[in-house]
Amino acid sequence: MKMLMKSLAISMIAITCFTIDASAQKKKKADKAMHVFRYEIECMGTGVQGTYLIKVWSYSKKATIAQEWSKKDAIHGVIFKGFAGANGCQSQKPLSRNPDLMQEQEAFFDEFFDTKTGGYRQFVNLTTDGVPSAGDVQKVGKEYKVGLVVSVNKDALRKYLEDKGIIKGLASGF
Repeated sequence: MKMLMKSLAISMIAITCFTIDASAQKKKKADKAMHVFRYEIECMGTGVQGTYLIKVWSYSKKATIAQEWSKKDAIHGVIFKGFAGANGCQSQKPLSRNPDLMQEQEAFFDEFFDTKTGGYRQFVNLTTDGVPSAGDVQKVGKEYKVGLVVSVNKDALRKYLEDKGIIKGLASGF
């Protein structure tokens, strides 16, 4: 009887560990799938000096996930895409002139854009308090397109990336 109880306890622990591991793997897979950075950016006007006031349209199968990723997408867009001028603001070039920077500095950007510990958060604020307007949640096929207005501190972001050696400073020439 004692041996049966011991075997049963070991089996329960093994099942619990397998379930927790499978759940963690599923979450990791979902994070990796979203790491594609599919989004659109539009200028919403001028922000405080040294910042961009932009609207980011993020895509996901769940609207709440798209909202969460809007901050990452905003930072990614400022670094790698830039955006066209509209609403009284000028077009902005990306901070990086290197189109391969994300792949070349993969370890840095994996850590920088990490959902739990990522440094990207210090450079972006939601200006709509995380609640999209009525027309800013759209169903597109099997996924949602969610638009949120964010403010990106581009001056601090540039300085951070320069200090880390990720991008060259403006004074470094062409």
